[in-house]
Amino acid sequence: MDEAGTEPPILSVAQVVPCTEAEGPGRRFAVWFQGCPLRCPGCCNPEFLPFAGGERRTVDELAGWMARARDADGIEGITLLGGEPLAHAAGAAALAAAARDLGLSVMVFSGYTLEQLRGRTDQAAADLLARTDILVDGPYLRGQPDTERRWVGSRNQRIHFLTDRYQYDDRWGRRNTLEIRLTDGELSVNGFPARDAVGLWKGWTRKPLPTAGADAR
Repeated sequence: MDEAGTEPPILSVAQVVPCTEAEGPGRRFAVWFQGCPLRCPGCCNPEFLPFAGGERRTVDELAGWMARARDADGIEGITLLGGEPLAHAAGAAALAAAARDLGLSVMVFSGYTLEQLRGRTDQAAADLLARTDILVDGPYLRGQPDTERRWVGSRNQRIHFLTDRYQYDDRWGRRNTLEIRLTDGELSVNGFPARDAVGLWKGWTRKPLPTAGADAR
C-alpha cells in the first residue's frame, strides 16, 4: 500500500519498447496499454483493443525498467500509447508520476480530445494531464492521413504542449519512421507506417515482456 493506504494500480500492458525514436521527441521509453473503448477504423494496433490480454505489471516494475533505460540508453522521456491510456488513467497517472520522479518527460497519445479529457470528473485523468508534457489528441481518421507532421496519425489530431519542456520544432516536420526489431527470433514493430504498410506484420507473434528486473534488448 502507498502512504494513503491504497493499493497501487496494476497496469495492463500490451507492449514495452524501452528505447525508441519513433514515438516522440528524442529517445523514449514507450508503453502500450491493453484495452481501448474506441474503435477507430484502420487502427494500427487492433490487437491492443480488447481489455482481455496483456500482462499485469506494477508501477514499481516499470519504474525500475525506466531508470535502467535512462542510465543505459539515455532516454529523455516516456510515451504512453495503446490501446487508450485514458482508459487506464489511474495506472497511467502513477506511471507518469514515476517518470517525473526520474527526471523524464511524459508524452501521451489519446483518442479523446483535450476538451473531453478536461471535462471528465475522475481525478486520475486530471492527474495524468497534470503530469503530461505533450498530448496528441483526437481519434484516428484513416481518411485523413497526416503527411506533414511526425508522430501524428491523421490531420484532425492536435499536438498540445502542456508544459514548456517542449515546443514545435523541425523534428515534427520530418518523415515518420517504423522500427522493426528481431530479438531472439521474435519480431517487434513500432512507429508510424506508411498507409500501404498498415497491417504488414499481422500474424507476427509479439515477444512477451521480460520478467521483472530483466531488460529487453
